[in-house]
Amino acid sequence: MSTALTIDFVTAKGGRTSVETEPGTSFLDVARAADIDVTATCGARGKCRGCRVKILKGAVPPPTIMDEVQLGPDEVHEGFRLACQTRVIADTEIMLAPPHAEGGHKILGSGKDRGQQAGIDMDSGVMKKFVTAAIPVDEHEQSSDIEEILTATGASKSGTLAPDLLRKLPGVLREKRGAVTVTTFNGDILDIEPGDTTEHKYGMAFDIGTTSIVGALIDLDSGEQLASVGDVNPQAVYGGDLMSRLAFAQFDLPALRKLRARAVQAVNDHIKEACEKAAVAPEHIYKVVIVGNTAMHHIFLGIDPTYVGLAPYAPSIRGAIEMPARDLLLKTIPNAKICMLPIVAGFVGADAMGAVLATRIFESEDFRVLVDIGTNGEVIMGRKGKLMACSAPAGPALEGAQIKHGMRGAIGAIEKVHIGEAVTCETIGGAPATGICGSGLIDAAASLLKAGVLLTSGRFRTRDDKSLPAALAARLLGSGGKSEFALVLAQESGNDTDITLTQEDIRQLQLAKGAIYSGVLMLQRIMKVPIDEIAELQLAGGFGNYINTESAVAIHLLPSIPLEKITYVGNAALMGAEIALISETERKRADVLAKEIEHVSLAAHPEFQDIFIEAMCFPEKKVDAHFAEAEA
Repeated sequence: MSTALTIDFVTAKGGRTSVETEPGTSFLDVARAADIDVTATCGARGKCRGCRVKILKGAVPPPTIMDEVQLGPDEVHEGFRLACQTRVIADTEIMLAPPHAEGGHKILGSGKDRGQQAGIDMDSGVMKKFVTAAIPVDEHEQSSDIEEILTATGASKSGTLAPDLLRKLPGVLREKRGAVTVTTFNGDILDIEPGDTTEHKYGMAFDIGTTSIVGALIDLDSGEQLASVGDVNPQAVYGGDLMSRLAFAQFDLPALRKLRARAVQAVNDHIKEACEKAAVAPEHIYKVVIVGNTAMHHIFLGIDPTYVGLAPYAPSIRGAIEMPARDLLLKTIPNAKICMLPIVAGFVGADAMGAVLATRIFESEDFRVLVDIGTNGEVIMGRKGKLMACSAPAGPALEGAQIKHGMRGAIGAIEKVHIGEAVTCETIGGAPATGICGSGLIDAAASLLKAGVLLTSGRFRTRDDKSLPAALAARLLGSGGKSEFALVLAQESGNDTDITLTQEDIRQLQLAKGAIYSGVLMLQRIMKVPIDEIAELQLAGGFGNYINTESAVAIHLLPSIPLEKITYVGNAALMGAEIALISETERKRADVLAKEIEHVSLAAHPEFQDIFIEAMCFPEKKVDAHFAEAEA
């Protein structure tokens, strides 16, 4: 019979938690069971450094191959290990690696007042009516408080009244001698308040993304945005990409509850923050519209997402959802109705539906392409009367995950790179470089390709290649699969170490950009749309707003389309949620459109594998020729 072992977790600030566990359990699983946050961006596959720990006391387990790859010989020798790869073999004291100091995250909101959106009917479905209701006084009269209020408002029914509303009704009706404000949503009574509160009518829109959660507080009468909120999705400690989180929750309801609790708490906190910013009472928020990819949608609702992650990737529900906030444990907004936009199919979720509403691609007379670049990306192509969509999962590399010196778009992240006679890097906030974010990764690859340091196959040239200028050759470190290029030297960086791009980093970028690019090519092929017939390519998503489009085209993240045809549309998913918030007409339209959009499963097409492999390469004529052959 095995004997329990004790693991003492020590934080960088000196906190200590002791946990008993069985031998052979991974340090990461021990931490998770004790609700100790250890970031595992790669989903516990040993492909990042997020769960790095240092063994202070006790037997040091031998390093795994992934320890050697991710940490290097020096850190392994010093007792560092990956928590996801290392098994408990004795009583141990370990120090948790401090989180990256990534201040000033770039979280993209919608940035517009929805009341300014042309052609949108302002019909939120929320109505407030100030009336004076009779108070029952005659015992022979068969009446009740709620019947008198319905008579005063002219309504024939109240819908289902929440128990809390029923409990407060007697006092509310008599506090101002029958003078009350009745709030309804599509005819159902949400709240009854003493006096006249008709000027206070608010709603919120949320985009629950894999990487971040963003929201906006909206005045439902004017469409004015009163506050915006957002932060990194706290579920990220369980995996930086969708499949990692799905694997964490697969056939494991306690794990699902952990994921859901983090998202629900984040939304509750954001609501509270927005209300404080705008001096709005949370009880005056009556409608909330939420979008998110299919996995985030299901997890937020507490629906087992296991089968979303298994072929044929079917969601449990596709249609629009409407339910009281209390049913979703959103305790900060007791009177609100929660509306979830519909899912198109598989991994083309409610966020894609929000983007369709926001960009009005369904009204276009010309062919347009909407590309949402993110951990779970989508491509939508078409025009009025015909839209097709596919999932293009870029993974977390463009958000800085699984990149040796990768980080999110925060202060100190390299975001622009220029390579000429010298290497010049610009960072967010102008601070010394501490890592590189997705936009910098794309810029760096384009610059390295142009300078000849990077081959079209994605391989670095060798240091002794005579075609390279000496200054660039000197920045090539290692060899073969271990090659890396120093963008910023240690003496110039913010953490006294070289900021490099490794051969594996380039590989991760190729996988990410190949997913997006091949998705566009496949929809072009299926719809028979030549590149010159595309009137516009719209870039959506928090990440898409920051990339250099010239660099994105140069590495074939985006197709070879004139740069003037590429436009930024910001966080289109959140914009669409805001539009559905202020307009029931548009929310109902989303339900119709979701059924009309044709979903394309890329993997089901036999030619997709060849296109994807070629799309991973950096630009060569044969990638475009592949589509040219299809036209012929």
